Amino acid sequence: MSAPTPGEPLLVADAVGISFETPDGVVDVTRDISFEVGAGETAALVGESGSGKTVTAMSVLDLLPATAGRSGAMRYLGEDLFTAPAERIRRLRGGEISMIFQEPMTAFNPVYTVGRQISDAIRAHRPMSRAAALTEATRLLADVGIPEPARRVRSYPHQLSGGQRQRAMIAMAIANDPDLLIADEPTTALDVTVQAEILALLRRLQKERGMGILLITHDMGVVAEMADRVVVMEKGDVVEQAGVFELFAAPTQPYTQALLAAVPRAGSVAAPERAPQATDGAPALELQGLSVRYPGSFLKKGFLAVEDVSLTIPQGEVLALVGESGSGKSTIGKAVVGLVPTEGGELRIAGKDVRKTSAGQRRELRRSFAMVFQDPASSLNPRQSIGESIMEPFVVHRPEMGRAERNTRVSELLERVELPSAWHSRYPHELSGGQRQRIGIARALALEPALLIADEPTSALDVSVQAAVLELFRTLQRELGFSCLFISHDLAVVELLASEVAVLRAGRLVEQGATASVLRAPREEYTRRLVEAAPVPDPVLQRERAAKRLAVGN
Repeated sequence: MSAPTPGEPLLVADAVGISFETPDGVVDVTRDISFEVGAGETAALVGESGSGKTVTAMSVLDLLPATAGRSGAMRYLGEDLFTAPAERIRRLRGGEISMIFQEPMTAFNPVYTVGRQISDAIRAHRPMSRAAALTEATRLLADVGIPEPARRVRSYPHQLSGGQRQRAMIAMAIANDPDLLIADEPTTALDVTVQAEILALLRRLQKERGMGILLITHDMGVVAEMADRVVVMEKGDVVEQAGVFELFAAPTQPYTQALLAAVPRAGSVAAPERAPQATDGAPALELQGLSVRYPGSFLKKGFLAVEDVSLTIPQGEVLALVGESGSGKSTIGKAVVGLVPTEGGELRIAGKDVRKTSAGQRRELRRSFAMVFQDPASSLNPRQSIGESIMEPFVVHRPEMGRAERNTRVSELLERVELPSAWHSRYPHELSGGQRQRIGIARALALEPALLIADEPTSALDVSVQAAVLELFRTLQRELGFSCLFISHDLAVVELLASEVAVLRAGRLVEQGATASVLRAPREEYTRRLVEAAPVPDPVLQRERAAKRLAVGN
């Protein structure tokens, strides 16, 4: 089949419908989905979780489960993929059409090296010796910007950083020079600087190779930078589609307007001001010269993840920790709640030095702080009902509390996080991502802690769900007055919630101060890079910033 010319319809979805067989009958997931992806252009599918974005993309290469049914037509260069023989689809996968998955850690096989997996993808479509394919895999790793590709080609997936794994996934996707690249949330779990690098890489590869890209994302900043055309989906239907500049400037549908309005924008709101502090109470959290080292293997000393960090959170205040992946943000959060040991320095909660307390004192102190984790799906026990999960802190720390009183408190907590009190018996898999995160917040607030550690609590949520969870968080913080160490890579979210921000780089504190001052007039070059890399939901501004970064990089 001849190569497509720029602008030629590469992929055409024509009234596509996806359904699933369930014990209760056939359920329609999408209906009458129609859009095009031209050669050399990017079409973005956007919408909330459950809108049908990913199942539509998965249907292109027949990656849906056996219970799925497809109707309509999905044409690649005029050929209907829904009726094509299985052998034809197999040749297309990883060849003319490739896919980048949302989480490369689960997409890669953990028992094979990255080089082995890329070379296998090459050999599946081209006759080539294993040695020659490995050489080609090394070249591809270099092409996507992985340092020391000759060494990294022998690495296993877990030995690469998140950004490196995503680059390796892209290397495997482009190994056979595809005409169409399907990218499903390719930057969701990445910090802002790595995300900017990955987006620049995709744009460069698209320009060099003339690929069409079908982009699935909930990040409207990514859409603003990458997309030529935007297809907005709601509950299985296309509600609007237009050019990216037209859609952002004048969305016509209420759903699209609400989606864009929910996106937090840096500089659009005043950062919370630090409240006047009482002179008689100890700070909620004090770190003085804190250091954390992860143990090494055999006789090796180990990795110093946090070095000489000092910060203070007064009572009732929110302090945000920001920085790139690997900077030590989550390590500090885990050290505060006792999930990793500290090597040196002082860690005081409500004036008490945690390292110098007895086991009994630490148990008592443990009631005064709690943690909200990034992924509630993995932090909630799937075998416990949500009522049991919220109740667990009472069972552990308030054994004198009777069953009836516990149930009453669970109902009150569910209502406080704006969920029905009758949901005691539901299980985590029966809830959406935003609902699970509300359960995580309810559980953390069960003992009315004075200090909350929130580790990326909204990074994996849709913009509208994120907006609702953030508003809930702000309301609860005002009502309950807890202090918070808020860990995030989303600077717009930080500006919305935190009165003060601390910037980490490679385990060391490089800048700290009032949120508005640090984010709008940073002193350090590293902080400036973080601020400039944060995507904004404005195609004109975002592309100007991307062009400026590219010019500086060259």
